[in-house]
Amino acid sequence: MVDPLLPSTETVVKGAGTYARDLAERVVSTFLQAFVSGLVLTQPFDLGMWEAAAVGGVGAALALVKGLVARWRDVTHSASLAKGV
Repeated sequence: MVDPLLPSTETVVKGAGTYARDLAERVVSTFLQAFVSGLVLTQPFDLGMWEAAAVGGVGAALALVKGLVARWRDVTHSASLAKGV
C-alpha cells in the first residue's frame, strides 16, 4: 500500500541528486571566484598563490555550509536560501 503523504522513492533519489549537483556547482564556482579574487588582491601585497588558494578554500567552505543550512532550513532540492528556488 502506498502512503499518499510520502513521496515516492524515485522522487527522493532524484531530489537528492539534484540538490547534490546544485550544491557542488555552487561550491566549485565560489572557490574559483574567491581564488581569482584572492590572486588579484594578493598581488599588491606580495602574497603567493597558496594564500589565494586558502582564501578560495575558505569561501568554498562557507558556500558548502550555506548550502547545507539551506537544505536543513527548508526541504527543497536546491542549495539556495531563496524561497521557491
